[in-house]
Amino acid sequence: MSARIEAVAGTDAAERSVLLIWMIFTGLSVFAAFLLWRYGLIRRMVSSDRTYISSVIAVLYIVTCIHCFWRTRAIAREGEVARGCRAILASPDGTRALDAGARGLPGGLVTDHIKSLVQKAEAQGMGKGSGRIDQTLLLRTLADRLRGSNGFGAFVSDTLMKLGLLGTIIGFIIMLAPIATLDAADKVAMKSSMGLMSDGMAVAMYTTLAGLIGSILVRIQYYMLDSATQRVFSDAVVLTETHVTPALERRHDG
Repeated sequence: MSARIEAVAGTDAAERSVLLIWMIFTGLSVFAAFLLWRYGLIRRMVSSDRTYISSVIAVLYIVTCIHCFWRTRAIAREGEVARGCRAILASPDGTRALDAGARGLPGGLVTDHIKSLVQKAEAQGMGKGSGRIDQTLLLRTLADRLRGSNGFGAFVSDTLMKLGLLGTIIGFIIMLAPIATLDAADKVAMKSSMGLMSDGMAVAMYTTLAGLIGSILVRIQYYMLDSATQRVFSDAVVLTETHVTPALERRHDG
């Protein structure tokens, strides 16, 4: 009972800091965006970009931040589950949880992996010459389930970069289009052409800047998420190799 209370009430700075670091990073990003808006730079970018590619990049970045928050919260929860399972299985009554089919463990992907190990050990009939429990395939499944939709971050980062490059090409097209019909003797047409060239350069520069910044920020967020996912998976491997599989082998051999 005390082990379960410790599993629920205990804290682990390494795992809890995942969500905290994301919130700090996002808070700094929001503060920087507020400063840019306060000094009119964002309004100038939106008004100067006639293609609205910069606005699309901003909306896509916000959606990606929401997805990253959802995934970071899920990974932080799995870290809590892994720590709770470790506290219960490391206690003197830990084998009872395995005898009950791991029903007393907190719910999560790590617990599902432990339940699969218990079912595999029972199906193999350990103690009848079957050898050790091989969890290689189950660990691959656990890694895929923990990773989930983390690959969405790499896709969005690449998409933001390409949107910025697309805006650069469109901006240069807008900038160079008046040159074909430019008459050096017509001062009015010259002034109009210079205005169009300036608008094209603004589109090229603002879209490139928005794409680069958005891509870098997204990649940083998902790098932190992937690192946290890898830590949870490593904890699950250590937990099962040191507490679960030895206990299952001893039980079936006995």
